[in-house]
Amino acid sequence: MAHVLVIGASQGIGLETVKAALKAGHRVRAFARSAADIAITDPGLERFTGNALDAGDVASAVEGVDVVVQALGVPASKLLGPVTLFSEATNRLVPAMERAGVRRLIAVTGFGTGDSRDAIGLLQRVPFRLVFGRAYDDKDAQEMRIRKSGLDWTFVRPGVLTPGSATGRYKVLTDPKSWRNGLIARADVAHFIAGEIDHPAHVKQAVVLVG
Repeated sequence: MAHVLVIGASQGIGLETVKAALKAGHRVRAFARSAADIAITDPGLERFTGNALDAGDVASAVEGVDVVVQALGVPASKLLGPVTLFSEATNRLVPAMERAGVRRLIAVTGFGTGDSRDAIGLLQRVPFRLVFGRAYDDKDAQEMRIRKSGLDWTFVRPGVLTPGSATGRYKVLTDPKSWRNGLIARADVAHFIAGEIDHPAHVKQAVVLVG
């Protein structure tokens, strides 16, 4: 079983990944500013309070782990202003992983990031750019920084996120010609990530996840 660091572990896909990885039998270091508030009781869970933009915190968090899952999010209230969290956090994380000798990184970005932007339908492009443009420009920078590293990365690009339990019934789209938007539960994204921890089948690939 792996020792997994989940960055952004207190909510959303990060929290669901903590649950899924623990269920799969992994040891999990849950990294978040509010890590102490994570309401999970499991002997395999370590709560690590830290700031993803603090190089010292990140360097300490990556020590001794096998896999890093980067699952950061920005509140909707901040989407209309400048967004730099994803790129700045990645600029701290990648060097820390390289110094610690940790090679495996699973980064959650989103459908519309990088080369998947071309797959957004014409009718969706204008509203997508208006609402998510700044965040996704920063996610582009995040992915580019990771691509330039020597890490064994996977980009997880989910479609529109929904609540609810994992179904296991979702599509993993690897061919750019098949990429499209769609709904997917956060718990199903976490299910995919847990599977990728166990069996890394998409190293140095970007996948789009839809239900």
